[in-house]
Formats: sequence, structure tokens, C-alpha cells
Amino acid sequence: MSASELEDIFAAQLDAVGLDGYVREYQAIPGRRYRFDFCWVKERLAVEIQGGTYSRGAHARPLGIKRDYEKGNLAVQFGWRVLQFDADMVKSGQALDFTEKMLRGDNG
Repeated sequence: MSASELEDIFAAQLDAVGLDGYVREYQAIPGRRYRFDFCWVKERLAVEIQGGTYSRGAHARPLGIKRDYEKGNLAVQFGWRVLQFDADMVKSGQALDFTEKMLRGDNG
């Protein structure tokens, strides 16, 4: 399953529970080309769906991993909270549950 298919599944899950207000492919880091799969700008929450975790995709190779570290660290430096999920987490609903808790302020 491609990353874009997983992103579409996640978007449908978000929409089904009313977690709207997100922007897809948002450039959250000034002066950088990095884009996050989903961002809630007001809440400063970014979500990355890592589709290639088990298929040796770009995010599972050394240079891709290094780029992801830099991207995530820069986002934190600019005041963003960043969540990362793989395909299993999206399909099982775990990504949705975690994101919903973060947006609703439920830390329990």
C-alpha cells in the first residue's frame, strides 16, 4: 500500500470522527522544503505517515532516516509537536486514536 493510500485512509478516519481543520502537505518549517502529511496549524500538531517502514522505502534507508530526524527536530525547534505512524498504526486505528487524544487534550 502506498503512502498516499495510507494518507487517504487516515484522512477518511479523521473526517469520520470530525477531526477536521487539518492541512495536507503543509510546509511548517520556514525556509525549508519539508512538508508534513497532516498539520493542524492552530494546534501546531504535525502528523507523518511512514508508508515504507517495512518495504525498504525512502524512510527506512539511512539517508531518509537522517532526513526524517532533521525534519522532526526542526519542527520541534519551531514549536510543533510531531507524531509519526506506520501502516499498521493507521489500519488499526491507533494513529487516529492517538491523534484524537492529542487534539482533544486527553493525556490519560
